[in-house]
Amino acid sequence: MDVNVAAAAACAIAGLGVGLTASIAFRWSEREQAKGRRGGTNRNQGLGPVQEPPLPPGVDTVLSVLRSCAIVLGEGDEVVKASSAAYAMGLVRGGAVAVDQLLALARGTRRDGEIRQIELELPRPGAARAADPLAVSVRVAPLGSRLVLVLVEDQTERRRVEAVRRDFVANVSHELKTPVGALSLLSEAVADAADDPEAVQRFAGRMQIEATRLASLVQEIIDLSRVQDDRLMVDPEPVAVDELIAEAIDRCRQQAAAKQILIAAGGIAGLYLHGNRGQLAAALGNLVENAVNYSPPRTRVAIATRRISSAAALGEADGELIEISVTDQGIGISEKDRERVFERFYRVDPARSRQTGGTGLGLSIVKHVAASHGGTVSVWSVEGQGSTFTVRLPAGQAPVDRPLVGGFPQSLSETTPQLAPEA
Repeated sequence: MDVNVAAAAACAIAGLGVGLTASIAFRWSEREQAKGRRGGTNRNQGLGPVQEPPLPPGVDTVLSVLRSCAIVLGEGDEVVKASSAAYAMGLVRGGAVAVDQLLALARGTRRDGEIRQIELELPRPGAARAADPLAVSVRVAPLGSRLVLVLVEDQTERRRVEAVRRDFVANVSHELKTPVGALSLLSEAVADAADDPEAVQRFAGRMQIEATRLASLVQEIIDLSRVQDDRLMVDPEPVAVDELIAEAIDRCRQQAAAKQILIAAGGIAGLYLHGNRGQLAAALGNLVENAVNYSPPRTRVAIATRRISSAAALGEADGELIEISVTDQGIGISEKDRERVFERFYRVDPARSRQTGGTGLGLSIVKHVAASHGGTVSVWSVEGQGSTFTVRLPAGQAPVDRPLVGGFPQSLSETTPQLAPEA
């Protein structure tokens, strides 16, 4: 009996010891797991485990509303926090900073605690090396005692606008200087030839030409300034396409008659656009005027209109577009020039532009008018065979108090010079 009691007591003591040991082991395991969750480990390119420093309170919220790309780096250059824009721009890949210049700036700031700001050019993510780089402004500042904050702001569009503005000012200055200088010289010539009526008349005619050129340049600069924002029209009105074509032909009637160029209009009549009548008339007039000026004598300029589906033309939601095409039999445009003809002051043939009084702003105005009306403009051309400029604009509705026109205005046929026979 004493033996049984002793054996039971021994078993109880052994069970109590096993239970205490298991409890201690379980508590120790929980404490280690909690420590791992609080501290966390992060390996930094073979440098070994590094404790991930926590962000100061509120920093995460502030970074989420910044317009700039934000990257927070730890003591080992590991990325603690990065905005989605930083990944999209290719600044962060695989949890590490992918731009050496940013790493160098961050290390310098971590070393001396000074704020650094610099502008860099970075390659576009996923683009070829020949592609234009991204222009960015970088600001690096210490964040607490161990973290570094890197802010990157994309300045590419601002740089482009500034470059366009500089080029525009330089080109305007040059273009204005030419007729102003010519007027100054011609006025001196008139003063010196006061006793020669024929010379005075000849110089006065030249002065009138230069004054007309100057007035045209100033007017086109004003027109361009009104439409270059590409903003949609405010309070547009129904505009008859037939009337726009009649005005464009009437505008070029004298030039076409002098060169015996036939201007023919065809296509669907009775179409309407919805927009600013003055801007649309200026755009179509510029296209027809260019076609006449760049065509040799005794050739043909054709204006065609039709209605097309926007889904087929632009790949957008189904709707109706009005397509206006202006075709000439002129000198044509080379492939390299076709990409730039809509730039301000760009001329395919500068010598011919000087002879015809061209300013180099006409096609740029056409592009901006089309954009501000929710449309597009394109060009097809072959050197030596001619060009076709096509404007596509959203279709409008005829005003309720005005019936649809059954055909093109009679003035089209009346103002069109007849094709002269070949010599």
